[in-house]
Amino acid sequence: MKTVMIGIARMGSTRLPGKVLKPLGGYPVLEWVVAAGECAPGVDEVWIATTTEARDDVIEAWCKENSVNCFRGSENDVLSRVHGAAVAAKADVIVRVTCDCPFLDPGVIGEVVALRAATGAAYASNNDPPSWPDGLDCEAITMSALRITEGLATRPTDRDTVTQYIVRNRVRFPAVSLNCPIPGLHKERWVLDTEADYKLCQELANYLSLAPSYLNVLKVMNDHPEFREINKDHPRNERFFEALAKEEPRNRPHHYSQLMLQKVRRQVPLGTQTYSKSYLQYPVEAPLFVTHGNGGLVYDVDGNEYVDLVGGLLPNILGYRDPDVDNAIRHQLNAGISFSVATELEHKLACLLNDHIPCAEMARFGKTGTDVTTAAVRLARHITGRDKVLSAGYHGWADWCIAGDDARNNGVPKAVRDLTTTIKHGDAYGAACELSFGNYACVIVEPESDPGFLSDLRECCDISGTILIFDEIITGFRMDLGGAQSVWGVTPDLATFGKAMGNGMPISALVGKKKYMEKMDEICFSGTFFGETLSLAAAIATIEKLDRENVLDAIHKKNVEIARHISELNDEFGLDFVDVHGHGLSRLSFKAIADLTIEETKTLFIQEMIANGVLIIASHNFCFAHTDADMERIKNAYRRTFEVFKGQSLKGLIEGQAIAANASVRAPQAAE
Repeated sequence: MKTVMIGIARMGSTRLPGKVLKPLGGYPVLEWVVAAGECAPGVDEVWIATTTEARDDVIEAWCKENSVNCFRGSENDVLSRVHGAAVAAKADVIVRVTCDCPFLDPGVIGEVVALRAATGAAYASNNDPPSWPDGLDCEAITMSALRITEGLATRPTDRDTVTQYIVRNRVRFPAVSLNCPIPGLHKERWVLDTEADYKLCQELANYLSLAPSYLNVLKVMNDHPEFREINKDHPRNERFFEALAKEEPRNRPHHYSQLMLQKVRRQVPLGTQTYSKSYLQYPVEAPLFVTHGNGGLVYDVDGNEYVDLVGGLLPNILGYRDPDVDNAIRHQLNAGISFSVATELEHKLACLLNDHIPCAEMARFGKTGTDVTTAAVRLARHITGRDKVLSAGYHGWADWCIAGDDARNNGVPKAVRDLTTTIKHGDAYGAACELSFGNYACVIVEPESDPGFLSDLRECCDISGTILIFDEIITGFRMDLGGAQSVWGVTPDLATFGKAMGNGMPISALVGKKKYMEKMDEICFSGTFFGETLSLAAAIATIEKLDRENVLDAIHKKNVEIARHISELNDEFGLDFVDVHGHGLSRLSFKAIADLTIEETKTLFIQEMIANGVLIIASHNFCFAHTDADMERIKNAYRRTFEVFKGQSLKGLIEGQAIAANASVRAPQAAE
């Protein structure tokens, strides 16, 4: 099994021409890279893959002078160049690096090579997700995977980056990642791409010898923290994401998603665990199964990537694989997950909630929204001695909240359904009439909008002795760190939180005033996994980062930016089929247009947004990791979708059935 490190090099860099041969500590940059490969355990040969352009003759000459293998190929088709070098080297495994990384660590390269070999993966890297300093990136790829990629990859970004086709297609190419053991190093930039980078590299080279350990580089940076100011303003992989945003629309097949749906539904009713994540919510042409996410992007089983505006139904407020949250999880994983008695993490998180949420004098934890809304209602019934519940909005799947003739009430006893009365959000008069009888244990409401209505509820509950519960599973940690109650200035007696609280980890909280919460000891609310520590650690890390980095302001600005873009498109195209509204949370509403019903409008909208690389249902669930390039892709998708809606005959453009208003009754696709 021959392992060959191939370094990609050319003199024609747009930002820093000739960078690979610039002097650094008495050696050209290229020599630093080659030295790292020659010292890396498990690497048998080092090759340089440069271009056939005349200006790169000097690279070939340097290689000959220093007895380094050199291959020359296309300047723009980097994939074919690397593949050609691998064929010439008769490699079985290729380690791909770029020659603008002078401080590559031979030990890290060796670990990536060993990880791939130990797991049998087609692809191993230390940059997916990024956890090492920018400039230490390396990837190990089997020759088989590279050969397939060379034959099938057609996108410009695939040909330029060499491995993106492999990264997207995890079903075909199993992947593993080497994570950095030291947290926070993903913020370091030790790469050579600009004049500012070169200044930093020159400073570092004064203290280093060829093929340094990353720990040697880190020591220099820590000894001279002022060095970090030299090139701090350059985002990671900026040019790749810019190129991705500028790519032309392309066909996005979902063949494997459909095959998987047929297979999975034989063992899994509905094909998934959540109605809102199922095929019922999407057009026929949609990704139904994903392999992984990164930042604000998600990748499906067909190898398509999307800017994700669903965000796991709102939990992913920081983005997929957030390094700070993931580090907190890994740290706790080393200590254990579920224990025989409590941990101090429960108290730490309760105190953190108390710091931010007006009503959170005490807290208890669950795993889902239904866990804590059900606990809140049970507690209210115990406190008041009353049975009836007044409800506005959606509060989970428990028996108590499935009322009246709701289509989901199968299996719920009528006697239980009759204990819950639903009212429309904003119906203050209806609420006042119901509460005037004084026989309701609680009012539970989603407080996303209408602060006047919420104030009226507060007043009515005070008069009737009814417990006011805010269901902040959605609004919590999205509208504000203190939830909607902090935004509107209306404080409930009890409140429930979840979703964004743990950036995707399963955790929820029931919080409230001490005089009510201390009675939790008198009801049954208990779960083996309610104190599971990975989720507690994730929630603490998430809330601390939301506070520390002013995340919500950044997300709110994204909401405003896209809402403005939609308004401009409505004016430009003379259309009015989609509207965005909400405070801190952007909801979409649809209108009938041309020959389409409202449901058909929504279906065609989602279909076209997905076709243009944006996964969306009926809201903009932004995360902190969405980049400027992601925002451009969203805007481009909206523009192309509006162009489709210019036509007068739209019904025939919908693939398959329209999404039903009540998705649970939509005719299912065949499971055979």
